[in-house]
Amino acid sequence: METVPYLLSLEGVVERITYSNEENGYTIARLQPSDDRDLVTIVGNLPSLNVGESLRLQGRWITHARFGRQFQVDRYQVVLPATVEGIRRYLGSGLIKGIGPVTAGRIVEQFGVETLEVIEQEPKRLREVPGLGYKRAEMITRAWEEQKVIQEVMVFLQSLQISPSLAVRIFKQYGEASPSIVQKEPYRLAREVFGIGFLTADKIARSVGIPQDSIERTMAAVLHRLSEASDDGHTYLPRPELVQASAEMLEAPPERVEAAINQLIEEHAVWREEAPDHEAVYLPPLHYAELGVAGRIKGLVGDPTDRLSLFKEVDFERAIAFLKEKDGVELAERQREAVISALTRKVTVITGNPGTGKTTCVRSIIRLAEAKGSKVLLAAPTGKAAKRLSEATGREAKTLHRMLELRPGSREARYDQQEPLPADLVIVDETSMMDVLLTNHLLKAVSSESHLVLVGDVDQLPSVGPGNVLRDIIDSGAVSVVRLDTIFRQAQESSIVLNAHRINSGEMPVFDKGYGESFMVQEEDTERVFEVILKMVTERMPRKFGLHPLRDVQILSPMYRGKAGVAHLNEQLQEALNPPDPRKPEKRFGGRLFRAGDKVMQIRNNYEKEVFNGDSGRIVSLDPEEQSATVVFDDDRVVEYDFSELDELVHAYAISVHKAQGAEYPAVVIPVVTQHYLLLQRNLIYTAITRAKKLVVLVGTKRALAIAIKNNKIAARYSGLRRKLSPASSQ
Repeated sequence: METVPYLLSLEGVVERITYSNEENGYTIARLQPSDDRDLVTIVGNLPSLNVGESLRLQGRWITHARFGRQFQVDRYQVVLPATVEGIRRYLGSGLIKGIGPVTAGRIVEQFGVETLEVIEQEPKRLREVPGLGYKRAEMITRAWEEQKVIQEVMVFLQSLQISPSLAVRIFKQYGEASPSIVQKEPYRLAREVFGIGFLTADKIARSVGIPQDSIERTMAAVLHRLSEASDDGHTYLPRPELVQASAEMLEAPPERVEAAINQLIEEHAVWREEAPDHEAVYLPPLHYAELGVAGRIKGLVGDPTDRLSLFKEVDFERAIAFLKEKDGVELAERQREAVISALTRKVTVITGNPGTGKTTCVRSIIRLAEAKGSKVLLAAPTGKAAKRLSEATGREAKTLHRMLELRPGSREARYDQQEPLPADLVIVDETSMMDVLLTNHLLKAVSSESHLVLVGDVDQLPSVGPGNVLRDIIDSGAVSVVRLDTIFRQAQESSIVLNAHRINSGEMPVFDKGYGESFMVQEEDTERVFEVILKMVTERMPRKFGLHPLRDVQILSPMYRGKAGVAHLNEQLQEALNPPDPRKPEKRFGGRLFRAGDKVMQIRNNYEKEVFNGDSGRIVSLDPEEQSATVVFDDDRVVEYDFSELDELVHAYAISVHKAQGAEYPAVVIPVVTQHYLLLQRNLIYTAITRAKKLVVLVGTKRALAIAIKNNKIAARYSGLRRKLSPASSQ
C-alpha cells in the first residue's frame, strides 16, 4: 500500500456506510465532497457514523492495492450543513428524535437555509410548519437541546480520542456532569457505564493527566480484574492470582497491587475471606450473595415451622395410588423419592438428564400439594424456560425476575425477607442457569416456613453469571438431593435423548441413517461449514422437514469468532433470511445493522424495561423519526428501544450454547469444528443437543466431536458457596 505523507482536509456528506466494525470502530464509507466532485471512499476509526452527516475530516490519501484511492481519516468532526439539501438530509438522517425524512422536508421547505437557526434560536416557530403539532414541536426542541449537549460532550471526548458512541453512553449516565466526571473520576466509567471497561477508562485517565503509578489506577485495575473474573463465572479470585494478573496487566510491581488491595479492603470496595489454602478476594455483591444463599438455605432447612407439615402424616402409598388413578401416572422408585422429599423436606434438589421424568415429578408434586389446599408458585430463570414449565404443568409459571417483581430502574424486588412470596411451596426449574446473585434474590423471598424445590440438570453448562450454584448445593450435602437415572420408554424412542445420554457417558452418538431426529453432515473444510449451515437452514430443512428457518431453527455455536462462529453466521443468515428491502427500515448502530424483521437477543439485564439477559424476539418496527425500535419477545411482550439503547441487542440467528440454556427449539444446528478446540467440551455439546425437541443437526467433523466428548474437564470456578454450605461452616 502506497502512502502519501502529507495531511489534508476534506469536507462532505456521508452517502452510505459500506462497512463498520463494532469492536474497534473501523469504518469504510462513501463521502460526497462539498466541491461536488465524484464520491470518495473514506476509511478510519469512525464509530457511530450516520448517513447524511456533514463531516470535516483530516487525514491523508492512500492507494490500497485492491480497492484503489481512499482517504485515511486521522480526525473528524461533525459539522452543521450550510445548504438547503444538506440541511434536509442532516435533519432527516435520524439524528434528532421526532424528525424523519418527511418531517425534515416540511421544515426545510418552510424555513430554507435558516432552518437550523430557527430551531436553535426560535424553536416556537416550528409550529408554523404545516402538519407539525405542538407535541411534535416540543419533542424536536427538547431533542435538539439534548443533542447540543451531547455534541459538546462528544467534542470534549474526541479531544481525548474517545469515540462518539461511548460519548452517548457517558452522557446517558451523567448528563451535563459528564465532562467533570470524565476529567476528575475517569475510572468510575468502567464501573458505571455499560460498554466501557478498564482499558477505555485508563485511556481517558492518561489523557486527563492521571499518573500511571497512581493508587487510583491500580485500585481500578484490581476491580476490573475481579469484574472480568465474575464474567468468567468466578465469585472471587485467590489473592496471589489477583495480584499476579493485575500486576501483569499494569506492568507494575506486585507490591503496588498489594497496597491497592489493602486500600480497597479498608474502603470496603472489596471483601476478603480465608479459604482452606488461600485468601479469597471478592467484589462485595458476590460476597454478600454467597453468604446470603448459604445462610438462607441453612435457615430454611433448620427452621422447624413448616406450612406442609401435614404431609409428614400422609400415607404416601395411598398418595401414589391417587396419582395413578387421577393422572395415569406410575412413578418409578426415584421419582417417588423425589415427590416425597419435596413435600416433607424444606429444601429438595431434583436433578437428572433428559427423559428421566423430572417434569412428571413436578406435576405430581403440584397435584398432591394442591389436593391439600397448598399454594404453589412455579418459576424459571428465563422466559422460554418459564413458558416450557407452564406448558408442561398446565399452571402459570413466571420468570424469577417477574415472580420476585424486581422493580423497574432498581435491583430491589418487591418480594424479599420483609414481604416473602405468598406460597407454601416454590418450585424452580432449569436451576443450572441460576447464578449466585439471582439465587440470593430468590432465597430472600422464600418464607422460612415454605418449601423450596430446585429442579435442573447438573450435567449441563453452569450459569452464564458468577457461581456454580446447583453443583455447589448438591455437593455440599446440606439439602436433600434426588438424582433421577431411569430413561423412560417414551424417551427411549428419541435418538436425541439417547444420544444426549451417550455423550454424557463419554460415548459417541449414533446418528440416524438418512433423515432422522439426529444426524451429522460431515464437512472437513472449516471454511465451508458455514456454507453448509446456510444451505441447511434456508433450503434443506424447510423443504425436507417443513421447518420455518426463523421460527423453528436455532443455530448454536461454541464460539463467537471464525467462519463457523456466532458473529459471522449472524451476518450471513441476516442476509439470507432477512435481506435488504425498501419496505424494511434499517438502523446501523456500532458494527451492527439492525433491520425490521431481525431475530435479536437482549444481552444485559434491564430492570426498567423488564427485559433480561438471554430474552429473545423479533424487531417488528424501526422508526427513524421517533428514533426507536420495537421488539416483540418470545413471550409476546412488546418492548420499545431508543436507538441509543440498541447496544443492548445482538442478532440471534446464531447464538452461543450458553445463551441457549433453558430454551428449547424444534430444531438446532451445531457447527463442530476443530478450530473451536478451546471450547469443545462434553457438557457444551450435551447442552446444545438437549436444546432440540424434534431435530438436531451437527455440521463438521467426527474428530472435533470426539475431542469434545473426550474432554470432560469442567472448567473450575472459584466459588465459596459449597464451603459456606457445608455442615462444618459457621459462616
